[in-house]
Amino acid sequence: MAEDLSIVKGTKEEQYQSIIPQIRALIEGEPDLIANLANIAAALKEQFGWFWVGFYLVKGDELVLGPFQGPVACTRIRKGRGVCGTCWANKETIIVPDVEKFPGHIACSSLSKSEIVIPAVLYNEVVAVLDVDSDSYDSFDETDKVYLEKIVEMISF
Repeated sequence: MAEDLSIVKGTKEEQYQSIIPQIRALIEGEPDLIANLANIAAALKEQFGWFWVGFYLVKGDELVLGPFQGPVACTRIRKGRGVCGTCWANKETIIVPDVEKFPGHIACSSLSKSEIVIPAVLYNEVVAVLDVDSDSYDSFDETDKVYLEKIVEMISF
């Protein structure tokens, strides 16, 4: 049964505080990882209206495209390449105010201007990353980092 995700406007922090319990309700009791990742991506895209929201899953020596919302995306990314691959390699969240200034940025879309990527770490290994792109410069900050990390921590991998 689909949950009613009421979109709350207000400060960024208020929006996160509203969406986190809704995401928790969506994924609580649902054991399927792909279903949960799909609903999280959809909920975040609806709430914030970002250009692209999705997950890449670690499979061998590559990140492979998982559930997402937005235009067509890069399918595979090698470790250490681009923002997502660098996040994976460094095991830490990366905020990029202007993707054109990020060394080795992989341009899946020329409309993407800023990005945040959050690693999902299990037993000290990155198992996936949450990638969020905006079509505006400097869209992400410490507030996004804190709350998106909390959302990623809620996922059972």
